Amino acid sequence: MKKILFICHGNVGRSPMAEFTFKDLVKKHGLQDEFEISSAGTSKGAAGILMDPRAKGKLTENGVPCKEHYAMPMTDRDYDDYDMLICMDMINIRDLYRMTDNDPEEKISMLLDFTDRKGEEIADPWYTGDFDATWRDIIEGCKGLLDYCQKH
Repeated sequence: MKKILFICHGNVGRSPMAEFTFKDLVKKHGLQDEFEISSAGTSKGAAGILMDPRAKGKLTENGVPCKEHYAMPMTDRDYDDYDMLICMDMINIRDLYRMTDNDPEEKISMLLDFTDRKGEEIADPWYTGDFDATWRDIIEGCKGLLDYCQKH
């Protein structure tokens, strides 16, 4: 079983969008028994806050089922418990390197690294307000990640 944790700053927008999108793709491919998928934030400041309703609305608009989601901060155990920690931007990467003693097991990457857009960030719609662009990046990244996981 491959265990994947999607990471953004607060775990109220991008990472839960990626979590539910990836879960939906995995289910559509009949692979749900092969994955454990979750999301978390690098910040503890948003802990317990409901997922941004605009993010949930964008998922619903695109046919991605999502349940109620409350923000969770990443814990020290997450690095050991998950095989892959998938970040949305370089600030998340920097935070995780600090939290994990520089990623000794090389588990950390960015979501768009699994596409032809390696190294690109997913803009934070909390600041941009552009959930359409975030959705396009997340679906592209999740499809690339699924393809990668099926090959490795």
